Amino acid sequence: MHRFTPLLAGLLLMAGCAGQPGTLERDLGAFELTLGTEPVRSMAQGLVQPGASGAFHGGLDLSHASGLYVGQWTPSVGLSEGRQLEVNSYLGYLQHAVDGQLGYEVGLMRYSFPESDDWGRLQYYGGLTLGSRSLGAALNSTAERRDSTLYLDLGRVMPFGVGVRLSYSSHALATPRRFADGSVSLFSDWSLNLSRPWLGLQFDLSYSDSNLERTECGAYSGHNPRCDGLLTLRAERRLF
Repeated sequence: MHRFTPLLAGLLLMAGCAGQPGTLERDLGAFELTLGTEPVRSMAQGLVQPGASGAFHGGLDLSHASGLYVGQWTPSVGLSEGRQLEVNSYLGYLQHAVDGQLGYEVGLMRYSFPESDDWGRLQYYGGLTLGSRSLGAALNSTAERRDSTLYLDLGRVMPFGVGVRLSYSSHALATPRRFADGSVSLFSDWSLNLSRPWLGLQFDLSYSDSNLERTECGAYSGHNPRCDGLLTLRAERRLF
């Protein structure tokens, strides 16, 4: 299995001038190419599974002046123990209707896991944008399950300049998971993320939880790292 996808090859080129912390931007005629270690497209990246903490991650995004875009995001390249290679590829269309502020977005995401038998699944997403803020929804339906997500990105909230993101997802299983004291066929999870740069560091505070009880967590397979409540604080210094 070739572990170095076009994304990884692109990340190796990210040395030198950066358009903003964590990203490298280049104009290619009517196209704009962005490479980065942070999500560069909030609607698409906000609706996919979050990057794994402590894993090497990054992405590329190629957009056209017409509003069409294509990209790839890797939450984990599988270099650390216990992590597998995951590649999320997306294709979408973003249009700004009023003074570049109000707009809408639709797209398609494919999750891929080249190192496992689960080669992936498709997810449709769409939403509205207003400046740096976005409200979106996504739907993923297979023979085994149906997942739906609502996502809200408030951008930087003043006066403290804190980035705020919230998401809520529901998951319906075609085959209930049975336990000694019952079964689980429907569950939900949610997360809140606060972020702020300070003294050259990027601080991220996140809280996630689900509605499953302790004995039911064996059925959990949602977006969060864990079934029960999890509070995480991370400080990161970017190298470019």
